[in-house]
Amino acid sequence: MTKKYNPVVYFEIPVTDIDRAIKFYKSVFNLTFEREVIDKNEMALFPFLDESAGISGALAKGEIYKPTNNGVVIYFKTENIDKSLRMAIESGGQLLYPKTSNGDLGFVAEFEDSEGNRIALHQSSN
Repeated sequence: MTKKYNPVVYFEIPVTDIDRAIKFYKSVFNLTFEREVIDKNEMALFPFLDESAGISGALAKGEIYKPTNNGVVIYFKTENIDKSLRMAIESGGQLLYPKTSNGDLGFVAEFEDSEGNRIALHQSSN
């Protein structure tokens, strides 16, 4: 029998100023980061708990990391999409896609972060 799994296990968000990016994501999502250097790249690791659902990743600064709002879109779960969107804008982000109903699934919205990346939000309907 083939083992079933969720195919995405990790992400990296490119940044040009890791301190600015940490401050931005901390203010939007109230997160703490663990800093590391991996293969000469500066990383700020998002929290990860084995017992929790979902994946985690890092803010990544290095020669190969180029922020863009034209690439892959990562959705962050939020309990209050209005507050998260407001915090993103107050922290220097820009609104790209306003809060929109996703039917029975809840709501989505998108903003550009402090580094120029397109980031999405998702709030479940329940």
